[in-house]
Amino acid sequence: MKHFLSINDLDDLKGAVRDALALKQAPYAYQDLGKNKALGAIFLNPSLRTRISTQRAAQMLGMSSIVHNAGQDGWNLEFDDGKVMNGDKSEHIKDAVAVLGEYFDILAVRCFPSLTDRNADYQEQVLSKFVEYSGKPVISLESATGHPLQALADMMTIANAAPKRPKVVLSWAPHVRTLPQSVPNSFAQAALAMDYELVITHPPGYELSPEFTDGAEICYDQKLAFKHADIIYAKNWSSYEPYGTVLEVHENWTIDASKMAVTNNAGFMHCLPIRRNLIADDSVLDSPQSLIYQQAGHRVFACMHILKTILEQS
Repeated sequence: MKHFLSINDLDDLKGAVRDALALKQAPYAYQDLGKNKALGAIFLNPSLRTRISTQRAAQMLGMSSIVHNAGQDGWNLEFDDGKVMNGDKSEHIKDAVAVLGEYFDILAVRCFPSLTDRNADYQEQVLSKFVEYSGKPVISLESATGHPLQALADMMTIANAAPKRPKVVLSWAPHVRTLPQSVPNSFAQAALAMDYELVITHPPGYELSPEFTDGAEICYDQKLAFKHADIIYAKNWSSYEPYGTVLEVHENWTIDASKMAVTNNAGFMHCLPIRRNLIADDSVLDSPQSLIYQQAGHRVFACMHILKTILEQS
């Protein structure tokens, strides 16, 4: 594996889940693997879990790591090729990334979509430039269309908590902001690759790209979708068509105890941060069925598995 940009970059997702869970049981078994190796984690957007879990994973493998907040600590970056740079952008992305490639053995990048230009976002124009210009392995820490590290951690959580072939429900939930499709895209892609029974429930108009959801059942009735579910995964996302739009929804899609009651005592998941009593009620988040903290903890070992694989193959 040269780069980790998508769940599809894993040859064997089920094997990756097993290996990542094994790392959780022996987290320091490979602490010499990354000796004298350096990870550069470049953040174009804010983070808590992704930032800290990535640094922790590198540390447990013996790597040094440096975090750079591109929007705050560096020059304003120009992303368009052939542009006359006579405005407020001081450095071109190709120069910045080529220099980072001189400094680090592996680069990890977090960037968000514009949510205005679907073609540009779904072509992953920012992430692809790190691959093109760095000359080093690149790991996605979330991009315009996907969050594969989160999805790997999610699959670890389900493997620990649910039956061999669980019914997994990805449920849209309300939010006060316009959010990307990256987390639900990668979650759906991974759940289907694991051969889980996947139901996606959302209001009409919030369909995700078929590129990620082909093979899932789509249900517009949230309570019906929840029946006999083993896992409920809550997440907000904006519309794919019309792109980046927040559509008017009249029904109550907040997840509460009464909705969870129709499930098969389902585990509840969310990638965090979560707006309590909007996405889901306190009664759900603080219940014994809540898996949100274990899910966040798995982020370290998901990243460890990817770093370990790249280090072993480089």
